[in-house]
Amino acid sequence: MNQKILSLTSAFALALLLVGCGSSPPNNYYLLSAHQFSTAGGETPSVGVGPIEIPAYLDRKSMVYNRDGNSLQVASLDLWAEPLVNGVERVIVLNLAGLLNTQDVQSFPWHPQRAPQYGVKVNVLQLEATAQQVSLTAEWLVYRPGSSAQVQRRISQLQAPLGTGTSEAEQVAVAYSELLYQLSEVIAAAITADRSTSGDQ
Repeated sequence: MNQKILSLTSAFALALLLVGCGSSPPNNYYLLSAHQFSTAGGETPSVGVGPIEIPAYLDRKSMVYNRDGNSLQVASLDLWAEPLVNGVERVIVLNLAGLLNTQDVQSFPWHPQRAPQYGVKVNVLQLEATAQQVSLTAEWLVYRPGSSAQVQRRISQLQAPLGTGTSEAEQVAVAYSELLYQLSEVIAAAITADRSTSGDQ
């Protein structure tokens, strides 16, 4: 009799466990997106993007939100669909291709004998999402890989408001994408200005 009761208890516990697992909320996956351009038609300038660096606390699958003071919230269900550093690089590559109207954009590392005219390094110092806005602080360098000559180095501080009507995670992904477009515009302007002054058209 005791064995039968034990078996029924075990079966009931297993059923509760399965029901609990079945009712767990699903993970949500998000991507950064590049600005929409018509297809780039030019072949110059040639641009190489990378390496890209991000803070260690952001180098995780989960999205991270900034809360009061110095506290962070690591989302358990809101996840990046790709490593964040890869997404940042992918978006900057696509944005620069569109802004500079060139199809010759590649990611680091590139073959030393086929180095691009311009290299772009980006070190993300801060990428924060609060309840009202997102902000990006990034140190970036444009240089000529062939000679290692520095074209321009800056620290850019950018902000964008969060939208409404969608989940916080979706708003953050969209707003981060907007910040990366703004950063790409600044970098593209530096390359365009250097080409103009150097006669490298």
